[in-house]
Amino acid sequence: MRSRSLARRSAAAVVVVLLAISAAGCGGDPSKAGATFHNGFLAFGYPAAWKPSAFKIAGELHFSPVLYLSSQSLHQPCRTKQRGTVCGWPVDRLEPGGALIVWENRGYPGWSLDAASGTPLKVGGRAAKQLVTRPGQCSAIGADETIAVAIQRPIPHNWTAVTACLKGPGLAKSERELDVLLASTRFLER
Repeated sequence: MRSRSLARRSAAAVVVVLLAISAAGCGGDPSKAGATFHNGFLAFGYPAAWKPSAFKIAGELHFSPVLYLSSQSLHQPCRTKQRGTVCGWPVDRLEPGGALIVWENRGYPGWSLDAASGTPLKVGGRAAKQLVTRPGQCSAIGADETIAVAIQRPIPHNWTAVTACLKGPGLAKSERELDVLLASTRFLER
């Protein structure tokens, strides 16, 4: 009798945990993350406090910016001069607790995911690698942590790059929010 009661309580606890995870947006559904982004290339959910920005970029680049997401206001990251287009960060300095997420499509002759550094994972059903550095390349804007994700594309020698620049306090929360974003990602191109 006691073991049945314990089994029922355990089953009820599992249901409660699953409902809590679902309510927190951890189930991979973009609509549960607070806000959603969708274009002809991809869709994902993200925290409502992060605002998306897409900038028109003039000139020739070796990458194609898709989207910038941030917890603070952004500015045009690229300038076109007579000798070409030069791009930097769309924010001068991250505020405390700030986040900047950069989505880009990149291509480089000979690039392969196998040669990329990082921990293997899947994003939107595609093979990917994630590398965490402290502070990493995002130190240029005052970040404490850089999370770089390379996601294989169906085009040879091309990948989607997601770069997350995170500043404390609250790094663990920002990391969880990025995990939810990546888990909810769906690629719409074939």
